[in-house]
Amino acid sequence: MTLANYITDLLYRYDCVIVPNFGGFVTNKLGARVNQITHSFSPPAKQITFNAHLKHNDGLLANYIAKSENISFQEANRKIANEIFSWDKKLKTETLVLNHIGQFSLNKDQQIIFEPNASINYLTDSFGLSSFQAPTIKRNQQKSIPIQTAPKERSIPTFIKYAAAAAILLIIGTFGFKTHKENQEKAFFENQEKVLEKKIQSATFIISNPLPTIELTVSKTTPKPFHIIAGAFQFPENADRKRTALIVEGFKAKILGVNKWGLTQVTFDSFENRTDALKKLKEIRKNISKDAWILTKRVN
Repeated sequence: MTLANYITDLLYRYDCVIVPNFGGFVTNKLGARVNQITHSFSPPAKQITFNAHLKHNDGLLANYIAKSENISFQEANRKIANEIFSWDKKLKTETLVLNHIGQFSLNKDQQIIFEPNASINYLTDSFGLSSFQAPTIKRNQQKSIPIQTAPKERSIPTFIKYAAAAAILLIIGTFGFKTHKENQEKAFFENQEKVLEKKIQSATFIISNPLPTIELTVSKTTPKPFHIIAGAFQFPENADRKRTALIVEGFKAKILGVNKWGLTQVTFDSFENRTDALKKLKEIRKNISKDAWILTKRVN
């Protein structure tokens, strides 16, 4: 198994690929670059860095190997461990080179030094783009252009000047006559409009058959603040059934509203004065309900 090939595949898709017990490869996006010295242009790319502290197994690399080789997750981790063991052994004596990724070496403090492979671009958005060098553009010095002097004005003959002046006077006279004619027509029409307006104002319109007058009688509703209560119900549907039953019996029953205890009140009838209410209450208590009582409340 070549572990570097699987790492390369994942670097195209992810920004971080961790190799357990070795380190993590982290990519950073770089924009297009221009080298002012070599006049070369480079497309956007992913720059690879290495972090030796990222050693925790996140399962990304092992899962990818297990699916690619159709093996178990545990078997993939075992193969990764064997590859890392050979890497560490090689680093102690020489430089470790991983294809398409870069090379590793140890400094005097036994710390890993990583040099990425700059020829590989892991940014898929830049697929097919490569660096190129543009030739130097040489600009020619501007040549001075001689300034040409305007030719001297030629004198206009006197008879041409007089002819031009006569033409101008003729045009002005024609324009003045036309304006005078338009003003006369405007004044005539304005005078005709004033005469017509006076005739309209002095005219009398007589209707021989006027429509008959319609008289409307509006009845004034007097509030009835005295209500004979038939009952108070917890459920509104029970209150509505009670109101319907009372209407069938001939009462002017209605739902008065909800009291402060949350009960829906139903009335037998409502009255404008207390005397009529007391008279009707006495009749209801005698023949229908001994629990009826009077509530004084103004309802809009």
